[in-house]
Amino acid sequence: MSLGSTARTSSAVLPVPGSAPAAPRDPVVARARLLLLGLFALNGLTFSSWLARLPTVRDELGLSTGQLGTVLLAGSAGSLVMVMLAGALVTRFGGRRVLVVSTAGFTVAYVFMGIGPTVGSVAMLVVGVMLNGMSFALCNVPLNVETAAVERRMGRTMLPHFHAAFSIGAVVGSGLGGLASHGGVPLTVQLGVTAVVALAWRLGSLSHVILDTGVAARRTDLTASELAVPDAAAPSPVVPGPPSRRRGLASALDAWREPRTLLIGAVIMAAALSEGSANNWLSLAVVDGFGRAEAVGAVVLAVFIGSMTLVRLLGTRLIDRFGRVAVLRVSGLVALAGLLLFGLAPTLLVAGAGAMAWGFGAALAFPIGIAAASDDPMRAAARVSVISAFSSVASLAAPPLLGLVAQSIGIRHALLLITAAMVVSVLLARSVGRPEQGTLDAVTAMTSSTGVTAMSPSPAVTAEPLPAALPRPRAVPSPAGRS
Repeated sequence: MSLGSTARTSSAVLPVPGSAPAAPRDPVVARARLLLLGLFALNGLTFSSWLARLPTVRDELGLSTGQLGTVLLAGSAGSLVMVMLAGALVTRFGGRRVLVVSTAGFTVAYVFMGIGPTVGSVAMLVVGVMLNGMSFALCNVPLNVETAAVERRMGRTMLPHFHAAFSIGAVVGSGLGGLASHGGVPLTVQLGVTAVVALAWRLGSLSHVILDTGVAARRTDLTASELAVPDAAAPSPVVPGPPSRRRGLASALDAWREPRTLLIGAVIMAAALSEGSANNWLSLAVVDGFGRAEAVGAVVLAVFIGSMTLVRLLGTRLIDRFGRVAVLRVSGLVALAGLLLFGLAPTLLVAGAGAMAWGFGAALAFPIGIAAASDDPMRAAARVSVISAFSSVASLAAPPLLGLVAQSIGIRHALLLITAAMVVSVLLARSVGRPEQGTLDAVTAMTSSTGVTAMSPSPAVTAEPLPAALPRPRAVPSPAGRS
């Protein structure tokens, strides 16, 4: 889809308080929303179906808990390397090409992760886990940018729904992993089928999910002062053409110098430690901590993910009513209480209740952080890349740290280390508030001339401090012949 067609199909700028109602529903946006929901569900399914089989992977390769943590570290390392580049790659090449490359990486990774344990090759497993981490990081930036674009165009909070789709897929994946384990299905068969289904699913969806990242690839290096404020008497300006590769990369790196983006990154790091540690270790903590079968561990993991899904489905109304800051603070406190209950519970039933509360609290932190980083559509790809790097650092540090501590005190008690991150998330909650209304109005005026929609803010949200005024915009010449 060309930039010109994007501007025509994405309709008018969405309203801010005191403005006119939103434009009628755009069928292009509606289709993109459904397909993105499916892709998020697919990511959850493939992700958790593999994690549910970690006890099998450990046993087939004869690994200790610490050695398994080191294997998982390979995936986190690959994710960290790729996420540092993902924002610049999306900026330079656009979301669609990046998603196609990540699709190929996912397919190869799952084949390797299925074959490695079966043939007793730790090296093959490590390669597969690393490639899986790199592919996930590469697809994460454009998918989250596109979901933020859908939210802006629909004029209401939507991001938790996409992460709920991930959680629904993860519940299904955990169930499938548990059934495969109970039925003795070899890893090669399970992950091979997963790779084929995921390949067809992704390739069938990619042509209709891109709304903003193609625009970002051409415009993300522009500053506010380089954009024209539309003049009612003047013809609609034409968006400038693609930036140079150097300027696109510089724009992606600029986000690392923004204090608010870094604070949001710290919130995302805490969310990644909480959710990621549960995904990686919860089933194993049940198996080792309570002496239960792998299938029981998969059920408890499904309870955790299911509780996250429920809150993410209801979370849009919570955020619209109470605001990002209040919801993030309460979420952190609930997650903290749930993790303490799981780690200190005397029985499996009580631990299951703790896992449920942990999931309730962990549900909204990540989508709130993504939404906060995407408030400005022109900088969304770069900022999502930065906060995703924080998430990858958390994933890099947690598996080996928890694995090593678990060898002394057990994985269930080692998970209690994550409580420190939850406290940090509560303390930094103010950083996810929306920008002041004056700044949003300026962004609305500037982006309307280029077909990129402005964010429609929710009521009752704490705003972070912003500069008193933006530079006065100057007009940009309209190059002839560009669409």
